[in-house]
Amino acid sequence: MVGGLKYLLNTNIILELLLEQEQAEPVARWLRQTPPELLHLSEFSLYSLGVILIRLKLPDVSVVAVNDLLASGYLSLVRLTPEDMSRVAEAAREFSLDFDDAYQYVAAERFDLALLSFDHDFDRTDRGRTTLTEVMEGK
Repeated sequence: MVGGLKYLLNTNIILELLLEQEQAEPVARWLRQTPPELLHLSEFSLYSLGVILIRLKLPDVSVVAVNDLLASGYLSLVRLTPEDMSRVAEAAREFSLDFDDAYQYVAAERFDLALLSFDHDFDRTDRGRTTLTEVMEGK
């Protein structure tokens, strides 16, 4: 855990775990050792997970993920308001981000969360991103 930070988990972190990809075990290990009150997921990521998992013909994985991660209270859900959308557009322009990345960036900014992601696009923002390697090594 990086200095007691609170984290916004980008969609790709959760997908890595749910789809049992290359970094699934380190993600699972880190999640098990990190207090739930430090873990957050954006509403946009929740819906993105549903879209992706259903597109992959894995609707049951989507339901299990929601139950295990959110309904259980393991992750807290954060959401932006309609008033935040102008900041999303501004961040997209300022950092050359697509909508989903700009939404994640603004959610991290608004709730003062470190953005945990595999996505290099966040590296060009002023907030940057936190990597799994950094949190696993306690940097």
